[in-house]
Amino acid sequence: MKSQEKQLINLFRELDEAKRGSVLDFARFLREQVKEQDVALPEPQWVAPKPGETVVGAIKRLSASYPMLDKAKMLDETSTLVTQHVMQGRNKLEVIAELEQVFALHYERLKTLGKQK
Repeated sequence: MKSQEKQLINLFRELDEAKRGSVLDFARFLREQVKEQDVALPEPQWVAPKPGETVVGAIKRLSASYPMLDKAKMLDETSTLVTQHVMQGRNKLEVIAELEQVFALHYERLKTLGKQK
């Protein structure tokens, strides 16, 4: 066993259960970062809009175009735009254009995060 491993085990043994859990959580977090670095971010697979596309149809199309994005992280922005269209009568073409920007921005953020690791 390496010196660092022995040191880590000794330190770990001195901690209470809650702090041991924190150490394990942090180790898992670091391991996931390494896994994410090894996975190249795929390029979007652009799906063309269908004639007469609806706002909901645009979200489905953009979700298919950007399968790598976590849609839950975008829910607030996308639902706000859908609400503006449905409840406030905002023009669907404007909303769809803004949805495209939202998806593209989230993709660029994801790319930037990948480069920082």
